[in-house]
Amino acid sequence: MKAYLAHIRNNLRLMGRDRAVLFFALFFPMMFFVIFAFAYDAAKNPAAMAQVVTMVILIGVLGSGFFGAGMRAVQDRESGVLRRFKVAPGGPAPIIVSALVSGLVSYLPTVIFILVLAHVWFHMPYPEHILQLFLFVAVGAVTFRAIGMIVASTVNSAQEGQIVIQLLYLPMLFLSGATFPTWFLPRWLQVTSQFLPATYLYQGIQSIMLTGEGFWQNLSAAGALVLACAVAIFIGIKLFRWEKEEKITAKAKLWILVVLAPFLLLGIYQAKTKENLDKDKVISRAVRRGRARLFKNVRIFVGDGRVIQNGAVLVRNGKIAEVYDVPPADEKALQAEVMDSSGKTLLPGLIDMHVHLGMPGGIYSNPSDYAKPNATKRELAAYLFSGVTAVRSVGDALDASLKLRSQIANGSYEGAELFVDGPMFTAEGGHGTEYAKYVPENMRATLNAQISRTPKSAEEARTDVDALKAKGVDGIKAILEAGTAGMLFTRLDTAIYREIVKQAHADNLPVATHTGDASDVRDAVDAGTNTIEHGSFRDLIPAELFDAMKQKGIAYDPTLTVIEAVREMSQGKTDLLDRPLVQQVGPKALLDSTRDELTKSAEQRVPPEGLAAGYQRAETNLLSAYRAGVMLITGSDAGNMLVIHGPTVERELQLWVKAGIPPAVALQAATYNAARALRAENRIGSIQKGREANFILVDGNPIEDINDMERITAVIFLGGWVDRDQSLFEQNKD
Repeated sequence: MKAYLAHIRNNLRLMGRDRAVLFFALFFPMMFFVIFAFAYDAAKNPAAMAQVVTMVILIGVLGSGFFGAGMRAVQDRESGVLRRFKVAPGGPAPIIVSALVSGLVSYLPTVIFILVLAHVWFHMPYPEHILQLFLFVAVGAVTFRAIGMIVASTVNSAQEGQIVIQLLYLPMLFLSGATFPTWFLPRWLQVTSQFLPATYLYQGIQSIMLTGEGFWQNLSAAGALVLACAVAIFIGIKLFRWEKEEKITAKAKLWILVVLAPFLLLGIYQAKTKENLDKDKVISRAVRRGRARLFKNVRIFVGDGRVIQNGAVLVRNGKIAEVYDVPPADEKALQAEVMDSSGKTLLPGLIDMHVHLGMPGGIYSNPSDYAKPNATKRELAAYLFSGVTAVRSVGDALDASLKLRSQIANGSYEGAELFVDGPMFTAEGGHGTEYAKYVPENMRATLNAQISRTPKSAEEARTDVDALKAKGVDGIKAILEAGTAGMLFTRLDTAIYREIVKQAHADNLPVATHTGDASDVRDAVDAGTNTIEHGSFRDLIPAELFDAMKQKGIAYDPTLTVIEAVREMSQGKTDLLDRPLVQQVGPKALLDSTRDELTKSAEQRVPPEGLAAGYQRAETNLLSAYRAGVMLITGSDAGNMLVIHGPTVERELQLWVKAGIPPAVALQAATYNAARALRAENRIGSIQKGREANFILVDGNPIEDINDMERITAVIFLGGWVDRDQSLFEQNKD
């Protein structure tokens, strides 16, 4: 032990005098710190500053390992310094271990200095698991010094050492994320980078700095680094040479590949699973969403009915940091990107409370298009493009919906936030079960298990609700609908329905109830549902029912969009497909084939009687609910024919205003009220300090002209500027 301590003390003294070591361990990374900080405009983005810190730490580790340890050991052998230690006790082990320990001791203060500087100068928060960060950096620093030492053991001269080190150092410097984030690279280079040990150090530090992960979440990367370090130390001791006259064979250099073998295996695994590439997407979005922005000189529709005519909103770290009644005088002090939004209106992101992601909203001429694996992902991207930042799925395939909700939430896919209400509670032969007839018989049982529940007793109903609660659904969907002549359904037993609602409330889950007429509405209100979906197209809802809804706080979702679509389709009209926003987000093949198929069958179609009257009744019921003071929410029933996923809420708002609802009331229904019905009003639905920064910026004033809602200038989701281009719809392409 004395030999080890003596070598460590001696090494630290020598390192303090070695200008090259000081340059690569301190001045070289600090130079990049300054360059990167200003290049990334990190003062306006703490997440970008954390990215810079990650890059600078990695540059320091690479420099310390390859040059501070590797080249210095070669130079010591060339200059005869190592010869003097040849007769000392302990052999080469103390020399190698001291090189690792002294390098770590000398570099960790640099890491501390970088973190403090980033916090004080650029206001970057300290990482949540800062001690685990130091542990992970320590593992990386020791590993790369060990790799540097084995390079020193396998080269025969300083010139040869420079060549080998550069062959290792430069790819790691430029492909691992040290000089620019890996998501900037072409896809094939991103995959290639997964074979480099520096990439795992970079991604581990990055995860701890930006996503709140700790050491244990990056255990595979840490394990590979530790294994490589152990192998490098063992081989370094075996191949260690004291004098420059001692030569080593060319084959011995292959030991470097043995050290890198763990990363070859990890690279093969990552090339197959792409887990780290998905993690890179999450990080890239976190950086984009962390940018500070000030929207000034903008009309602000708060969401709860208030309007600020000429104010400002400050966004920081994906949240609303401040809302100003008048633009702040000292903008520079806020260290934010300033967006002059004169003539525009800033509104909370819109919310569609009734969508069916499993249905496309049209007809595909090619049946295989219905089974596209990423169709629902694309639909959520279409909503986000259109300023609809949250949707409630009411009856889609359960497992796929929960998985997609998770991908949206963790940032691995960019689309509207997904709330999952489902599967649908109905009766055998009830509305919702008819969809299974469109799939092959051998698949029907699986589909029904994913989209519906048909309890036969109160006990079974309670058990089903509890099971869905355990699955993590956001709410329960139930159907009270007997249909009409020509399309009759078995109606869910009212007693069982009441048990569904009762158990859902016991499990703290809101209930959305599909109704078809006033009788259904009465049963739903009596049972205490949370939202009424559709209301009634067949008759007028009595005033006392709306009074009861107001007293119980039950929200009303009239879904005029789908009724309009059914009316238009019955007449062979396809004008709804020609809306500019629909044209921008709808798959071209879907729009074209739907238009063609409906046009072909127009002459054969006899318009169903009563559709026009049914739409008028729906308008009347909406106005009655409004006048009774019922909380209104907006849903479209997207996925049904001619209701294409995307700009659904904009159309619903237009129909409401046309029916006589004031624009401000309609906008509140699509934002704050909808968020309340989702029990998410503390996060979304309004522009208030502390809420998530989900906005839509439009030209004009939709409070006066609701059609201005389709004049979208920008969509901001969780503080990040949404790229409203084709890349949003091609996220799954490699």
